[in-house]
Amino acid sequence: MSINIAQRLRAMANEYPDKPAVVLCSGPGKPGEYSTQSVTFSQLEIDSDAAARGLLAAGIGRGTKTLVMLRPSFAFFSCFFSLFKVGAVPVFVDPGMGGKRLLECVRVLAPEAMVGVPLAHLVRVVCRRSFPGFKTAVTQGGRRWLWGGKKWETFRSFKPEPFPIAETDGDELAAILFTTGSTGPAKGVEYSHGALDRQVQILADAFAIRPEDKDCATFPGFSLFSIALGMTAVIPDMNPVRPGMVFPPNVIAPVGEEGCTFSFGSPALWGRVSEYAASQGITLPSLKRVVMAGAPVPATVHRRLLEQVLPEGAETYTPYGATECMPVANITGHEVLRETADLTAAGKGVCVGRPAPGVRVEIIRIDDGPILRWHESLILPRDEVGEITVKADHASRHYHNLPAADALAKTQDGDGFWHRMGDVGYLDHQGRIWFCGRKAHRVRAAAGDLFTVCCEAIYNAHPRVRRSALVGVARDGGPERPVIVVELREGEGRDDTLTLTSELLALGRANPMTEMIDDILFHPGFPTDIRHNAKIRREDLSLWAAEKLTL
Repeated sequence: MSINIAQRLRAMANEYPDKPAVVLCSGPGKPGEYSTQSVTFSQLEIDSDAAARGLLAAGIGRGTKTLVMLRPSFAFFSCFFSLFKVGAVPVFVDPGMGGKRLLECVRVLAPEAMVGVPLAHLVRVVCRRSFPGFKTAVTQGGRRWLWGGKKWETFRSFKPEPFPIAETDGDELAAILFTTGSTGPAKGVEYSHGALDRQVQILADAFAIRPEDKDCATFPGFSLFSIALGMTAVIPDMNPVRPGMVFPPNVIAPVGEEGCTFSFGSPALWGRVSEYAASQGITLPSLKRVVMAGAPVPATVHRRLLEQVLPEGAETYTPYGATECMPVANITGHEVLRETADLTAAGKGVCVGRPAPGVRVEIIRIDDGPILRWHESLILPRDEVGEITVKADHASRHYHNLPAADALAKTQDGDGFWHRMGDVGYLDHQGRIWFCGRKAHRVRAAAGDLFTVCCEAIYNAHPRVRRSALVGVARDGGPERPVIVVELREGEGRDDTLTLTSELLALGRANPMTEMIDDILFHPGFPTDIRHNAKIRREDLSLWAAEKLTL
């Protein structure tokens, strides 16, 4: 049976032809500047049909790996759905990861085509060695300059009649999405058409998404799912590469003006927006569900949203997962505040909820090498910290062109496989997953392994601490020296760090888990991942701490 996510757009265009599919917002940088442009589901369907014919004429067809380097726009959505329609393989790489890392991703990927803005093509021409086997260029917006190829805008001249959607099967490669690279080089994750379709349905069920919902879409990748499910995707005026730096009114205005009922976004974004809204006495009465993913969400953000910003009966969610498998589990803000927040503050980790339907989760002993075959003896008992592993139909089976990464992350189990999340945690006796940090970030101290999320919670309790990071400093091949790096809250001075250091050391010594930590350092602003601006880049902080401790 054919499975292709483009069929979902066609179904929605047939059922809701005049309903807005995408609303692009501008402002409000100043009062009165808020404005919008929109396209309906039928317009998006017609535009992507014409674009599909244009892609075929340009030489982009079934199986063509096509790098998409577009800003959030109508062309962004039309491009992805037209690529699905012809059976091509769209590839999404975060442009904010930096030039060197992006080019390394592209080199491994070896795309055959690119649909991009002029700047992206200019980089491709200048760095042509990173694009082996490249054949087809399509430029959206602006001039083509010296690189030739097709103009995206000319595709609208092709016949606006239904395009025969490629009859792809469930195992066929549908898309490649790159990880954030928060614990090493970013990797291309292969999505099959079956896994992608299954993921859409799991997300719809997990968050009770209905076509009458409107999504304040602060993360462009998720907004493709929104459209496939019949939601209107309302795109705020913001830089999606810097969600943690968003201007809060540019999110608040679209929610209110468009009546958004749903939003998926970074914890950093919703932490910033909720803090601003609460300080200004602003409420968002239409917004019923806020989903935050990418990093642990502080209980204070749940509380502020549920008690000060969202209407009665609204809910917050923090799904757990990764680019390789999303979602794995889910928990509501009400359950966090009622049952798990106090345990998190005591260093027990962050509860991320129960496995999603169709997902099996087991905790296995920590191993930094490959595990070729699954066997039950790997599994640890409840409440014991180990590596989180997942078995699910929507889990990605392979990284693209990276067999060594596959060997480290995939463990065969008969005809199926387990994905090793690269996270440490445990299952409690209610079957809930508790996240304790990344496996690569654990500190191998003389007294045993220390886990980041658990230890950091002890120091985060101090009222002057915005967040902290546990890092290890290597000591001549022996055990690592555990160090707590602290980022203070905005407005907090650093002129009395001796007193503050004493207070933080006292907090640590009061807990058996952190009593051996003797070093506290203060950092002006943590480096974070480029996708969510929420995952702390502890590798960078570890190098910084090593330099500070040797001065």
